Amino acid sequence: MGKKDASARGVVVIGLGRFGGQVAESLTELGHEVLGIDENAEIVQKLADVLTHVVEADSTDEEALRQIGVAEFNRAVVGIGTDIEASVLTVLALTELGVEEIWAKAISAKHARILERVGARHVVLPEADMGARVAHLVTGKLLDFIELDDGYAIAKVCPPDELVGSTLAQLGLRSRHGITVVAVKRPGQEAETALPETVIGSGDMLIVSGPTDKVERLGQQGGFPRA
Repeated sequence: MGKKDASARGVVVIGLGRFGGQVAESLTELGHEVLGIDENAEIVQKLADVLTHVVEADSTDEEALRQIGVAEFNRAVVGIGTDIEASVLTVLALTELGVEEIWAKAISAKHARILERVGARHVVLPEADMGARVAHLVTGKLLDFIELDDGYAIAKVCPPDELVGSTLAQLGLRSRHGITVVAVKRPGQEAETALPETVIGSGDMLIVSGPTDKVERLGQQGGFPRA
């Protein structure tokens, strides 16, 4: 596989435990070519028929990674969590091999900072992220909530009664409240891109985006704040 092809479709996933294994399987289901790497022979055998390629190897060994073609990829996910030393050394090895987009799992804020310093472009803290997400769902009216890195959030919410029957243009939610309706999910239908002429119906689910504080306020109030 040439580097151009790997850049377009392929991803290396290192550490095929619960987190990395799920990432690898999901990427495969989405049609991406995946090179899975783990030092555990049992895990490698288990995923042999699931992933495009899966190899047993020491991911902290830069030369070993080079020999199995990791340098041909532009994107990698490091799912190693509990072994912090192996996690950091793996990210460092990927950086030395010239892998440009490195995603890495961290188990603490300190671990995350180290990973960023040695070359990880994106660091994921699964437990912290899920904890924050659940907190928003438990205490508010949001159906789902995802906070992005740049102070923005995306959420699902049922529209309050006062919005039903009006178009998005008439409601002016973005100009009045700083909230953008991205899509509308009708009962029993696929989500559709929200347009100015989209009419909000009873039973619809709105997918909204906006500054995190505004989306959080929306969840706490169970509807759009009145102007």
